[in-house]
Amino acid sequence: MRASSAPVVAVDNLTVAYRARRQTVTAIRGLSFAVEAGESYGLVGESGSGKTTAAMALTRYLPANTEIHADELAVAGVPVLGLDGHALRGFRSGTLAVVYQEPGLALNPTMPVGEQIAEVYRLHGASRPRARMSTLAAIERVRLSPPRTIAKRYPHELSGGQQQRIVIAMALANEPRLLILDEPTTGLDSRVETEIMALIDSLQADLAFASILISHNLPLVAAHCQRIGVLRRGVLVEEGAAADVLLAPQHPYTRSLIAALPDITAARGPGRSAAAAVAAVAAADGQGTPAPAGAAPAQATGPTQATTFGPGRPSGPLVTVEHVTKRYHRKVALRDVSFTIGRAEVLGLVGESGSGKTTLGLSVAGLTGYEGSISFDVEDRRRSRKALPRVQVVFQNADASLNPRRTVRQVLTRSIELLGGTQTVEELGASTGVSPDLLGKLPHQLSGGQKQRVAIARAFAGQVPLVICDEPTSALDVSSQARLLDLLGELQERTGVSYLFISHDLAVVRQVSDRIGVLYDGELVELKAADEIFDRPEHPYTQSLVDSAVSLRRRLSA
Repeated sequence: MRASSAPVVAVDNLTVAYRARRQTVTAIRGLSFAVEAGESYGLVGESGSGKTTAAMALTRYLPANTEIHADELAVAGVPVLGLDGHALRGFRSGTLAVVYQEPGLALNPTMPVGEQIAEVYRLHGASRPRARMSTLAAIERVRLSPPRTIAKRYPHELSGGQQQRIVIAMALANEPRLLILDEPTTGLDSRVETEIMALIDSLQADLAFASILISHNLPLVAAHCQRIGVLRRGVLVEEGAAADVLLAPQHPYTRSLIAALPDITAARGPGRSAAAAVAAVAAADGQGTPAPAGAAPAQATGPTQATTFGPGRPSGPLVTVEHVTKRYHRKVALRDVSFTIGRAEVLGLVGESGSGKTTLGLSVAGLTGYEGSISFDVEDRRRSRKALPRVQVVFQNADASLNPRRTVRQVLTRSIELLGGTQTVEELGASTGVSPDLLGKLPHQLSGGQKQRVAIARAFAGQVPLVICDEPTSALDVSSQARLLDLLGELQERTGVSYLFISHDLAVVRQVSDRIGVLYDGELVELKAADEIFDRPEHPYTQSLVDSAVSLRRRLSA
C-alpha cells in the first residue's frame, strides 16, 4: 500500500472553456478539490454541469479548441498542464486509468478479451508468457471464472456486467494511482451494479488507489464515496462528507437533485411528480435549476392526437403474449413467456443484464422473430407490416435512434407522414415538450433529455396505442429523468396509451407501473401488481433485486 502526505489529486482554481464560432463557452469555473490515496470522491450534477469535463481535464483528454487554466492541476504529484506529448502518454498509461459508461465501446469486438488485457501488460514491457499469466490473475481478481475460459471469449459473448469487469481489469493492470469512473454502472441492473461497485470498493481497499466517481445516481454515490462535490453549471456549489451533503444539503440545487429522486418505497399515484418536487424546492429558495430548453410545461397546451384506445374503450387486453420463445443459435434468450398488457396500462419489465428484457420488447414490436404467439388486439403482429405502426419504441440511446443528418423538424415531419398523424410539427412539439427553438437543430446540438423528448414525440406522431420504452431514462440525470417521466405520465393521461416500460431501475419502474414482470434468464418468474412485487416478492431473484435497490436508497435516509 502506497503512502503519501500529499493528495493524489490536487485541483485548484481550474477553469475550462471551449471556443466555438467566435465565442467562448465556459464549462468549468474556479473548481478546487482534492482526493487522498484510498479515498473515493463523488462528482454529481445534472447533464452539462461539467462533471466529465472536470475529470477529463485531469487526463488532458480534451478537444483542441479547449482553453484550460489552473493554479494547480496535479495527479500523484505530476503537474498535468506541464506535460509534453511523450510525457503525457506515459502519464496516461501508468498514473491514472478511466472506466467509461459503455464497456462495449471500450473493448475491441474483434479480439478475445484476454488478448486485450494482455496487450496492456505487453505495452509496459512484459513478455508474452508473463502477460498471459498476469491476464489470468487480473481476470480472477475481478471475480470472473474460470479465467482461462473468460479470456478466450469475445466481448459480445459477455454480459454487460462481465464486460465492465474486464474493463476494470484492464484499467487496474498497471496499478494506477487514480481511477476515474465515469457513470460505470448506468446500463446495469441494481444487482449487477451492487456487485460491480462492491468489487471496486474491495480493489480500492487492497490497492489504495484514489478514485473519482462521476454519476447522476445519488444513492450509488452515497453508498460508495467518502466525500461528494456538487457541480452546477461548472461551479462547485457544495462539497463535504457524503452523509452531510446528501442527508443535510445546504445548497438549494443539491436539495432539488435529492427531491427529484424517485421514491422506491412509495406506490404509484397522483401527486408524486418528481419534477414538481424539483420546481417546489427551487421556488421555495428563490433559485435552483431552471427547466432546460424543451422541458414540458406543467400542463401541455398542444392539441392531442385523436385516439381509438384508452380508458372507457372496449375491455380486454391490448397485447397478448403466449408461450414466446426466442433462440440465438444455441442460446435461449426467452423461454415460454406469457403475459398481457391492458389498455392504458403500464407494464414494467425488470431483470438483470442479459435476462431477455430488450429481446422481449423487440419481439412485441415485431422487430425480431420468435416462436409462440403475440397478438395485438386480436391481430397477429407478424401477419402484416401494416400492423407495425401500432407499436413505437423509445430506445435507451437516443443518439443511436436519431438520424444525425436530419433536423428535429425533419425527423418529426417524417414520423407524422409514416404514422398517419394529423398534427403539425409545431403542435406535436407543443404536446410533447419539444420547444420551437429546437426544431431547426441537429441531434448533436441537443442535450440528452432533449433528444429523448424528440424520440418520444416521434413515437406519438400518430395513433399508436402501445409504446415500448426501453431504458429511456437510464442515461439521464435525476432532474431530466423526473421531467421525462412526468411527460410520459401526462401523455398517457391525455391519449390512453399503453406502455411496456423496460428498466433496471426499480425505483423508476415502481413510480410508473401498474404491474411489474420480472425476467430471469429468459423466464418470466414473477408478474403482479407493482406494490405487491415490492411488498411481497415471492421469487428469490425478485427478492435480491428489491433488496439491492432498497439498500442503496436507504443510504439517503439512514
